[in-house]
Amino acid sequence: MHQMINKILQHQCYVNGQWIGESIDPVSNPATGKEIAKIPHLGAHETRQAIEAASSALQIWKKILPKERSGILRKWFDLQIEHRDELAHLVTLEQGKPLAEARAEVTYGASFVEFYAEEAKRINGDVLPAHRADGRNFVLKQPIGVVGAITPWNFPHAMITRKVAPALAAGCTVVCKPAPDTPLTALALAHLAQQAGFPDGVFNVITGDAQAIGEELTSNPLVRMIAFTGSTAVGKLLMGQCAQTVKRVALELGGNAPFIIFDDADMDKAINAVVASKFRNAGQTCVCANRIFVHDKIYDEFAQLLSVTVENFSVGEGLDANVNIGPLINTKALEKVEHHVENATQKGASILTGGARHDLSGNFYQPTVLSGVTTDMQLAKEETFGPVAGLFRFSSEDDVVAEANNTTSGLAAYVCTENISRIWRMAEDLEYGIVSVNEGVFSNELAPFGGMKESGLGREGSHYGIEEFLELKFVFLGGLS
Repeated sequence: MHQMINKILQHQCYVNGQWIGESIDPVSNPATGKEIAKIPHLGAHETRQAIEAASSALQIWKKILPKERSGILRKWFDLQIEHRDELAHLVTLEQGKPLAEARAEVTYGASFVEFYAEEAKRINGDVLPAHRADGRNFVLKQPIGVVGAITPWNFPHAMITRKVAPALAAGCTVVCKPAPDTPLTALALAHLAQQAGFPDGVFNVITGDAQAIGEELTSNPLVRMIAFTGSTAVGKLLMGQCAQTVKRVALELGGNAPFIIFDDADMDKAINAVVASKFRNAGQTCVCANRIFVHDKIYDEFAQLLSVTVENFSVGEGLDANVNIGPLINTKALEKVEHHVENATQKGASILTGGARHDLSGNFYQPTVLSGVTTDMQLAKEETFGPVAGLFRFSSEDDVVAEANNTTSGLAAYVCTENISRIWRMAEDLEYGIVSVNEGVFSNELAPFGGMKESGLGREGSHYGIEEFLELKFVFLGGLS
């Protein structure tokens, strides 16, 4: 056992201020396959208990003065920063990403708690113009109620704080179901939330039977909203289940991000941006560059420079300070990457570097660059979610925009160009919730994160993010004459 994580490691679920459940399900390190800890395998019954606890706590939490809610959230933020090294260590152990990336994730994730601690004091209603002399129109903003938060494995810290912090700031209470692969960070956050002084039942974390927990969260009428990050297929399933009780849904689903590099791009900027977007977390991000379109005039030069850069990556266990590419999350993920590369090469793509499992045992895949990738390959149609950069050729701006938009996804898009007119055209014409220009990493707590089309509904982060958790109530005051 790593001594570093002992201060924050929890082996039980957190419900109504109590640690419950027998620890039976193993959680393993994807780099080594070794067990890190065991956690409970809970189901619908315990989820119902957590929902009922959250519903009771809601009556207290929503009436606490905003400044007091803000103070408790701020304390939670301070504790996360105080324990940043332990949290980062835990993220690397259960998720696999390099320690520097894990540390950056904890800093990023905590930034949402800090931001929404402040936003708790800025939930403003409105006085609207009167429509008659003896009456007044008011709008109140009130918490929607109990929120079910279902989070993915690729950012086990930030995907929780990005949902939970605005929900709690708005006065909602939360039942969180973390991903089975990476539950330990969620339980550590619950431990720190307990220390921060949240009333019992305000924040609950349940692990176990994913289907049973999910079905209880989506069917229970006490839950008024589901906030989910994960695959589009599961998002659609949850959305359908939520229809029975007409819950609000906030969905951050899959992407198929285009990265367009024009012939006037700064080559160094473009290489750095592609590397940051494509290879961060071994390609396991929902905003990962999935289709890299390079202008015909610079295609060969770009392909060669990217290959040299990628060949120099160090692959291994994330706790090694020299490593920049960790493992994939599990065998299924590894097999999907293998299948995508095999499909591409069968249809005519060339491997410039990588293209196979790594010599290291376990879930490691060689960082890979493919040239001659075309739109009929699987890599063009679905997220690879691995360290594989597929390069497409283009020569016409209109054609590349049409091709970039030719997907049911619409989460993030990237453009590299030095032409200001083109930057504006791209920003307006690309059908994506996020367009990043000349930069591969854009996420921050001050900006809204979310997608169009089948990439989801709603936004996380920024002042827009808290609106998801608020109901508008119109109050008419008459008889004033």
